[in-house]
Amino acid sequence: MASVAPGAETGAATLLSGEARASRARLIPPILLGLGIAACGVAQAFLIARLLAALLGHGAAGWADIAAAGVLALLMAALGIAQERAQQAAGEEAKARLRGRIFGRLLAAGPADERAVGEKSALVVERVEAMEGYFARWIPAAMLAVLAPLLVAGAAAAADPLSGMILLGAGLLVPIAQAISGIGAGLASRRQFAALQRLSGRFLDRMRGLPVLVLHNQQEAEAGRLGAAAEELRARTMRVLRLAFVATGAMELIVGVALASLAYRHGHLVSGTHPAPVEALFCLLLVPVFFVPLRAFAGAYHEQLAARGAAADLAPLLAAPEPEGLLLEEVPPKVTVTFHEVRLTYDASRPPALDGLSFRVLPGETLLLTGPSGSGKTSVLRLLMGFRRPDGGRIAINGHDVTLLRPAELRRLSSYVGQRAHIFRATIRENIRFARPDAEDAAVEAAARAAQVTDFAAELPKGLDTLVGEGGFGLSGGQAQRVAVARAFLRDSPLVLLDEPTSHLDPGTEAAVLDALRRLCVGRTAIVATHARAARGYFGRTFDLGALAASADRMAGN
Repeated sequence: MASVAPGAETGAATLLSGEARASRARLIPPILLGLGIAACGVAQAFLIARLLAALLGHGAAGWADIAAAGVLALLMAALGIAQERAQQAAGEEAKARLRGRIFGRLLAAGPADERAVGEKSALVVERVEAMEGYFARWIPAAMLAVLAPLLVAGAAAAADPLSGMILLGAGLLVPIAQAISGIGAGLASRRQFAALQRLSGRFLDRMRGLPVLVLHNQQEAEAGRLGAAAEELRARTMRVLRLAFVATGAMELIVGVALASLAYRHGHLVSGTHPAPVEALFCLLLVPVFFVPLRAFAGAYHEQLAARGAAADLAPLLAAPEPEGLLLEEVPPKVTVTFHEVRLTYDASRPPALDGLSFRVLPGETLLLTGPSGSGKTSVLRLLMGFRRPDGGRIAINGHDVTLLRPAELRRLSSYVGQRAHIFRATIRENIRFARPDAEDAAVEAAARAAQVTDFAAELPKGLDTLVGEGGFGLSGGQAQRVAVARAFLRDSPLVLLDEPTSHLDPGTEAAVLDALRRLCVGRTAIVATHARAARGYFGRTFDLGALAASADRMAGN
């Protein structure tokens, strides 16, 4: 797999820098706390140096030094806990902000975003989760890797200038070693994320289609393919870990060299002839204090690489321009829908989905769109919901061109009932209220009665407060469809869009749902895409898209 394109790298860097600016207020406290820990470490090293020098017969130290060193140890522990909490808060805030932005973009795009469900889930969950370490650990560690070592090296230089220079030189080697190991680690991390996204998407999609796999006796074959994808992810993960161990080994080598250099510098301590034993011990004890922030930097370096890999996938979605268009001052009570010579093409290599479609639907009128599969019925609804823009012609609502409105504004105008209602794991009441979360119980119950939901809910243990499973588990297809109709009643919009609302129902259930839909359409502008012959007895005029397409083909042939 090739590395991420330069454009993706630029987008990732822009995303990370923008989010870092937004998190600035949360990132200052952990940096200040880290500096406090480093200052306490310097003071503690000096006190311990005095105690050790006294044990070696140089100078004197008392219980006050021991007590002060103990107090500093407790203070460092308290500062460390506070720093960890501040870092966690920064990471959680950044994740919440990113998830909100990403989820908002995915919701705004709706079905126009053709990613698989598993890929969308990976973006919102795994990708955002991988960004936490960048804000919680990498940014504070990167700042402290500059500030804290300077503080420690300055303290060492005050005691012995050459020792300060040795520490400073060792510190400069750390980012060089991290960059060398990071060249391969960055690529390996991006490949690992790509493998994780493929596995996540495949697993979720196959779980949703598990009954189909079982019915076709493909469960073992698919398990083998999932196993192969999991093995690929394991191999890529182990490669990332191997590179992390290389970076850790490089850090330990630098620490060893620095310690050996200082030991050589202050070798007279062994013979007892060193002119400044306290200062010499102080410089030696500063080595672990000096490298603590650099170790944190090295540990967080791979968090940064992982975050860049995740940001490269998130940036195109977040960098896409916000939908342009006008906002509605208010939803009009009545709408007239007009299509004039509308054309829509999904793929240039295939015939257009709509080619010169024209019709008008007046307030209170219901138009039945009929025709064979592929004739463009669903495409008409997608255009009216703002999930696609026409390639030509004009779509108008109350005489105003819909392309001037934001896509989300089109969805404010309409209520939609599709072929299969999606029922969430919640009570029936909550599933209905999903259409208008601020609705009062009386409005929800009125919508349930209008859609005949109360007819079957009365027989359930808790009525409308009965809990149903994800996907409508516990409800029949007709019952779930009536819940969807109740949502449309509760939404109470001037435009009703129905897409094969009874295609999978038995005749008796179909009649009940069609009766509820007929009441829903009364007084509203309604467009119904359907194959069902029974629907023609419930609704108004019919517009046959299949006949229109055939007429266009004959004219083209002539």
